[in-house]
Amino acid sequence: MLIAGFPAGALQTNCYVVAPAAGEECVIVDPGQDAAGGVDELLREHRLKPVAVLLTHGHLDHVWSVAPVCGARDVPAWIHPDDRHLLSDPSAGWGGGVSLFGDIRLSEPDDVRELSDGAELSLAGLDLVVDHTPGHTRGSVSFRLPGDEIMFSGDLLFAGSIGRSDLPGGDYATLLSSLATKCLPLPDDTVVLPGHGPQTTIGRERATNPYLKEAAPQAGPTRGI
Repeated sequence: MLIAGFPAGALQTNCYVVAPAAGEECVIVDPGQDAAGGVDELLREHRLKPVAVLLTHGHLDHVWSVAPVCGARDVPAWIHPDDRHLLSDPSAGWGGGVSLFGDIRLSEPDDVRELSDGAELSLAGLDLVVDHTPGHTRGSVSFRLPGDEIMFSGDLLFAGSIGRSDLPGGDYATLLSSLATKCLPLPDDTVVLPGHGPQTTIGRERATNPYLKEAAPQAGPTRGI
């Protein structure tokens, strides 16, 4: 298994490329702000051929480069239908905060395909399971590689924290439900590759993350991403 990534843009959003091995086909996860150059560099370094872009949710810092990345390689983008509108209307996910990025105009890639809860995607020699994990946005998803115990959590779960739920489409109770039903049942050694920050494991977060404890705080984070 080859997983390589880098933090992109002002919010340091983790973009990943995933392949069975170097020299193989791959998928790209969350190409955010100014990510196209970093993606090209990883593809050259590991001699990879992308077949799809997978989006954990529709926030601007995760989808900024999806249209150019898909267009340059003629590959589809996959996103949950509840977040699809954010591909062309980023302000709907950020409210007034989108002004921080200046005048942003995005468009859908030519080929957009929709994800559903429990879907199994066979792409680039990988078997990925899709979990619908709303709460950060209505259409947030996580991607799992069950045989390898790896989870791409997007902005659902971070090392020591969780995604904020006070942006349009977010809901704290829904986010806690997603954590309880989609994260806590996973084995402790499941590696979590989040949308921001360092990797962690389900076991570490189960033991130390205050939002995964039985008595969670009454409100979620209101700063960050």
